[in-house]
Amino acid sequence: APMSAQPTDRPLAWNVAGLLSEDPGATRDYDIAGITIDLGEDLRLADPIEGHVRLSRTNRGLLVSAKLRASLDAECGRCLREIEVPIEIAIDEEALPSIDFHSGAPVDAETTDDAEPLRLTDQHELDLETPVREAIQLEEPIAALCREECPGLCPVCGNPLDEGTHEHP
Repeated sequence: APMSAQPTDRPLAWNVAGLLSEDPGATRDYDIAGITIDLGEDLRLADPIEGHVRLSRTNRGLLVSAKLRASLDAECGRCLREIEVPIEIAIDEEALPSIDFHSGAPVDAETTDDAEPLRLTDQHELDLETPVREAIQLEEPIAALCREECPGLCPVCGNPLDEGTHEHP
């Protein structure tokens, strides 16, 4: 049976051996839909991740270009209602092999700058779950609002000011 290009247990991982065997400039495109990942304890997806990933062969590895969108569960910073916050993320990074595709020898990690580059696994897999999670965490709004003009909560009864009357004695 042909191997699926996408292991189901790791929805943002791809085996890129085929692409690594091609010349620089070769590309692969993947549509992302219905993907959910764990974002850590304080953050939850309200809508699954959707979007597009393009992998391009470079002379050193792969250029990863992803444009993704999702929604986060949040609560309004003023009235505390539960809301969904749409977010968009873009990833543009080079992913470098950890072993040489032809010889199987480990590749020395060239640290050209402080940031650790994305690394392919020894099985020539690209796993984007961590960079996607980190990009989503960076997009988390500090104080989300259900709408710009949300009046918040009544200081007397504690209910939202835009519900009911608040002519308290």
